[in-house]
Amino acid sequence: MAKKDGGNGSRRITEDSLGAALGRKPHQRLKAYLVLRILQRETDIHHTMTAAEIAEAIKAKGISAQQRSVCEDIKDLNKANWLLENEHSIIEDAEEAFAADKYNQLKTIVYDTHTKDDRGFYYRPRGYAPEHIQMLAETVYTARFLSEQETETLSNILCGLVSEHQAKAIKHDALLIDRVKTNNQQIISNIRNIDNAMAKELEGKRHKPEKISFRYLKSSINDLSKQVERRKGEKYVVSPYKLLINDGNYYLLAYNSEKKEMRTYRVDRMKDVSLTGEPREGATAYSDLDLKSLTKRRFSMFGGKTELVRMRFVNSLLDTVIEKLGKKDVYYKKLDEHHFSVTAHIDISDQFFGWVLGFGKSVQIQSPPSVVDKFTAYIDGIRTQYKTE
Repeated sequence: MAKKDGGNGSRRITEDSLGAALGRKPHQRLKAYLVLRILQRETDIHHTMTAAEIAEAIKAKGISAQQRSVCEDIKDLNKANWLLENEHSIIEDAEEAFAADKYNQLKTIVYDTHTKDDRGFYYRPRGYAPEHIQMLAETVYTARFLSEQETETLSNILCGLVSEHQAKAIKHDALLIDRVKTNNQQIISNIRNIDNAMAKELEGKRHKPEKISFRYLKSSINDLSKQVERRKGEKYVVSPYKLLINDGNYYLLAYNSEKKEMRTYRVDRMKDVSLTGEPREGATAYSDLDLKSLTKRRFSMFGGKTELVRMRFVNSLLDTVIEKLGKKDVYYKKLDEHHFSVTAHIDISDQFFGWVLGFGKSVQIQSPPSVVDKFTAYIDGIRTQYKTE
């Protein structure tokens, strides 16, 4: 609106009124920004929008837009992004680069022509992939020092870097129970395939959750640097339901049709995970599961005087012991066909004794005698609580 300037009756022209006088409609400067944000949030390689659809989305914001002007905005946005990415400041450099680009390699906003029935524009992030954002988001979820609110805020910030469709896939409800690094190079593809198997929408289309197959690895006392396949390489076939993060490890909660029960599997021990095409089973068993109690299965260990302790375990506990004690500065020895020993520096505490006690007769503390005496005293102290008058 024009305003009087002092008392001389002259008028000061606003930006909108000047634009209107020149034939430009209000707020048109916002249009290119809206084109960019709409494409960032609504599109990806599996979800495209036509120029007409983009124009309608902008009109819904109260700004005039035509298909032709949207296409012109996209051209300018691609050039601007290229200039920023390559630290150029001359528009002629962008003009020359795009004139030589025949395969859309330089464009951030790409027009997809691969699908006849679903052609349109989509936003392609440069420098990172959705899987990178997924791994960052899951790292945030594992941070114990973050509150639930802070975790949600940070995950939303990360998911703002991908489309809303990809953000839904990233937020796959990985139950917050922690995670550790692994030397299994397949873990990212394992997670992707598991997510795809559980998805109700896959590549923009409806999808029925299905079973997966994989080979399962375990450690061998004969060579701790390598893992061997369980069941002589026979494939496991299960129905996946949830990815769980617990005590530094990543687990899959899945229904085992052979055992007719829900079981957990270490994702970093899976090998060659693939979708089978068979419908998922175990819906009733999963719905009957108390997930809240499952997420509370935490284990806090050690915190006392350090002793060099030797223990004997049954072979089936080798992976469990390696998970807790690791391999660095820890000595493992094969005793016989059924047992191995482990010698390690242990912080002696009630938490350590409770961990040992949880294995029952499958473990025996062998030395030093002082720790054996403390452990028996620990057991006796528990037993006294259960004596009746």
